[in-house]
Amino acid sequence: MARHAIAGIEDIPPGGRKIVKIEGREVGVFNLGGTFYALKNVCPHQGARVCLGKVSGTTLPSRVHEYDYGLVGQILRCPWHGWEYDVTTGRSVFDPNVKVVTYPVAVEDGQIFVSI
Repeated sequence: MARHAIAGIEDIPPGGRKIVKIEGREVGVFNLGGTFYALKNVCPHQGARVCLGKVSGTTLPSRVHEYDYGLVGQILRCPWHGWEYDVTTGRSVFDPNVKVVTYPVAVEDGQIFVSI
């Protein structure tokens, strides 16, 4: 695995993202509360550029006629068909076996590194 410096931590503020090209593939790097996550910019459903989607929360399992909303700022919604993925794991909300490819991220001396 090769490490790639992609940005300084100040370049991606909390709640922000940056899409970069690494070794011929687009990768979305997200800052969730000071922790960085990297996802391949391809939805496993039909290949949409998933990292361009809205980051929000989702409804959680709840009792009948109740709607619990949670994981705010952690759920990435595909811009084509609305499939939802947890940015921290890449796993889909509806089936943990469906996921966006994730990459290891490290922060050293104010620089963000993604390993591919």
